[in-house]
Order: sequence, then C-alpha cells, then structure tokens
Amino acid sequence: MIYETLIILVIFGAMAIGALSGYALRQKVSKKKLESSENLSARIIDEAKKEAETIKKEAILQAKENLLKTKTEFEKDTKERKQELDNLERRLRSKEENIDKRIDQLSQKELGIDTREKSLIQKESQIGEKHERLNRMLEEQKEKLEKIAGISSEEAKNYLIQSMEAAAKREAAMMVRKIEEETKKTADKSAREIITYAVQRYASECVTENTVSVVNLPSDEMKGRIIGREGRNIRAIEAATGIDLIVDDTPEAVVLSSFDPIRREVARVSLERLITDGRIHPGRIEDIVKKVKTEVDTIIRETGERTSFDVGVHDLHAEIVYLLGSLKFRTSFSQNVLQHSVEVAHLTGIMAAELKMNVKEAKRAGLLHDIGKAVDHKVEGTHAAIGADYAKRFGETSRIIQAIATHHDDGRTNTLLGVLIQAADTLSAARPGARREMLETYVRRLEELENIANSFSGVDKCYAIQAGREIRILVENEKISDDDVVMLCKDIIKKIETDLTYPGQIKVTVIRETRVSDYAR
Repeated sequence: MIYETLIILVIFGAMAIGALSGYALRQKVSKKKLESSENLSARIIDEAKKEAETIKKEAILQAKENLLKTKTEFEKDTKERKQELDNLERRLRSKEENIDKRIDQLSQKELGIDTREKSLIQKESQIGEKHERLNRMLEEQKEKLEKIAGISSEEAKNYLIQSMEAAAKREAAMMVRKIEEETKKTADKSAREIITYAVQRYASECVTENTVSVVNLPSDEMKGRIIGREGRNIRAIEAATGIDLIVDDTPEAVVLSSFDPIRREVARVSLERLITDGRIHPGRIEDIVKKVKTEVDTIIRETGERTSFDVGVHDLHAEIVYLLGSLKFRTSFSQNVLQHSVEVAHLTGIMAAELKMNVKEAKRAGLLHDIGKAVDHKVEGTHAAIGADYAKRFGETSRIIQAIATHHDDGRTNTLLGVLIQAADTLSAARPGARREMLETYVRRLEELENIANSFSGVDKCYAIQAGREIRILVENEKISDDDVVMLCKDIIKKIETDLTYPGQIKVTVIRETRVSDYAR
C-alpha cells in the first residue's frame, strides 16, 4: 500500500513537473512569436508611410498640373470674350452713329410732311366743296329732266331696264341662232361621218321576239294531262316555276305568262320535257323543274362568258357575267337586250376608235350599260341607276359607272364616254325593225307630243310624224318673231324631255318664215 502510494505520488510529481516545464516552454515560444510579429508590423507601417508619402507627392504634382491647365484655359476664354465684347462695342457705336443720322433725317422729313399735310388738307376741303356744288347741280338737273319728261327717275330706270332686257333677249336669240348655224356647219358633218362609218362597219340582224312563251302540244288530249285530276298538275307546275299557265281554246298550244323571263324559260323547257316524257304528275314536275333550273343557270353563265369573250371584254365579276347572260331572256320593246348590248358595245368601240379614245373601256361601258334591266323587275328604280349600283358594287371604274348611270340623261353634265353610249344606244334602238311598240302606246305618244306643242302660246298647228320621232310646229307670224322661234323650240324640247319617256330621240321643227331644228335627247 505504501509502495503504491509512493508510486502514485511519484507519478503525480512527474506530471506536475512536466506541466510546469511545458508551460515555461510555451511562454518562451509565444514571446518569440510576439517579438517577430511586432517587428513585422513595424516594417509594414514603415512601408505604408513611405507609399503614402509617394502618393501624396504625386497628387500634389497632378493638382499643380490641373491648376496650371485650368488657368491657361481661363485666360484663353477671357481673351476671346474680351475680343467679342470689343467687337460688340464697336458695332454699337456704329449703330448709334447711324441712328443719330436717321433721327436727323427724319426730323428734316417731318418738317416737310407737316407742310405737305397742310396743303393736302386745304386741297381736300376744296374738293369737298366742289363735290357739294356738283351734287347740287345734278339734283337741279334731275328735277328739270323729270319736269320735262313727265316721269320720275325710278320709272325711267325701270323702262330702261325693260328695254335693255328685251334687247338682250333679242341679241341672245340671234347669237344662239348664229352659233348653232356655225356649229352645225362643222359638227353635223363630222358627227354624220363618224355615225355613218360606225353603222357601216357593224351589221346586225333585225330580230323581233314575243313577250310570252308558247308551247306546242302533240294533240289537244295533252291539255287534259297537263291540267291533271282536279287541276293538281297545273297547280304543281305554277307553284314550282312561279308562272301562269294558260290553257285555252288555242289548238295544240298552251301559253306561259310571267314578268320574269328566266322563270318563263324554265317553265317552257320543263313543260316540253314533261310532254316528251309523258309522265306528268306533281313529283315528276318538281324533279324536272329543279334540273331545268340548274341547266338554265349554267346556260346563263355560259352565255355571259361567251358574250364577254366575243366582244373582247375581260375580267368581269362573276355576278356581272351572270347578269349579262340573263339579258338573253329579256326584251325591251320586243328587242333582245343582250343583242342590243352587244350592238351598243361594237358601235361605241368603233366611234371611240374614230375619236382616238380608249376602245376597250368604250366597249366595256357599252356592253354593261343595260345590265340593270336584268333585275329591274325585282329592284326598285330605273335600270340605269340599278345598273350603275351593281357596277359599283362589283368593282367597275368610276368612268364606266357614270356612263351607265347617265346613258339616258340629257348629257349636259355627261362625259364624252357617256355621250358615245347615248349615241350608240340610240343607233341600236332606232334602226328599222329593232323595236316594236303596241298600237295604243304609239297613238298615246303621238297625242302627248301634239298636246305639249299646243300648250305654248303662238302655236297654230302641229303634226307628229315619222312614228313620233319628229314633230313639226307651225306658228302664228303676228305673235312669234324669227328670234322668238329659237327660244320656243328650246322651250318645247325642255318640256318634252321633262314630261315624256321615249326610246331614241325626237326631232322638233318650228316653222315660220325660217325653220329651226333641234333634238330632244
């Protein structure tokens, strides 16, 4: 036990001695490290001080250089501004000298102006006195003249105005007659040559078509089959086609009536096929009518395309082509409208070529001038306005639209292309055999022409001749002078144009001792 205690004490003693020696050794080592760190920091501080001194010296030198440079620039700017101020000072001095000189001159002029003003005031007062004296003299002379003449100045003025108006009217009538005579000498000859040449170059058939369609039957027994039991077949035909089917005592024929020519054509073809087939009943009627409608639409479109190709008018809208083809089934005064449009296109193109105009544009306007007639039974308005609206809607040019819209106007605000369309339209409509009117319409137009002429004072007798295309008027010599005849002819023409609707033109001839002729267009 004692031995173990001693060992333990020895061990603890050794450990204490080791600890003390270790502590002493660490103290010695840390002291050396501290001394080396102090030496290192002293060296770093010395080096930093040296670098700071160097930077300070460089900054001082740079500041001195910048200061010297700024001083030099400031002195330079100061010299320039000083020079500018010197120049401005010299200019101001010269301007002051000029102003002084001008002030002296103006002061001298003012003295002269004052004297002139005084003289002008004196002259003005003298002129005023003279005006007063002249006015008094004029009033005295006016009173004397009124006493001598026995009428007042207002009455004399009105009398003078009336006499001048009458003289002006006479001179105007004489001038109109003279201008017309001189113009006709040259214009009539050129117009006749152009129109004659156009008519000679274009030859067309004279075709007259009926306004109703007639379907021939193989026998009268077919009428009963068309009517059907209790009329069911005829009702089915009328309902499917929209036309009126007339079955009367006409042997071996029935009549189709409708305002729409395309419907009438569909009904005609459908009825002919039903008669050929022999099976006539409501179901078969509906099938045939549907097929025929499709075929007729195809025919219309092909006709429009073929017509535009033949005339040489291309790039038409599809709707315009369809309207053009549908004119094949439309007549005007028994003249086929499509054939009429082709004639107008050719005539307009020929006249345009003679006048060195655009031939393609002229033909296009002539071909499309009556497209409104294809739908004028469906749309309200004149066919010219309807046609112009459709042309505008489908992309035609403004010149062609205006020509279509004004081809029945009087031409006072028309273009040259519109005038050519009017002339070609009249040529195509007025040629012999082109159109046919009913007897009642013909007689009524003659009576209306004569009534219009008789409504004017001074007219003795009048005669409508040449199928209503000319009217000759005999006037009373005592009431109408030679100069008044010109104005009477113009007034009758205006009234005819306003009150009547007619194809082509009407020639008005007023007869006294001389004859004056013009045309209502």
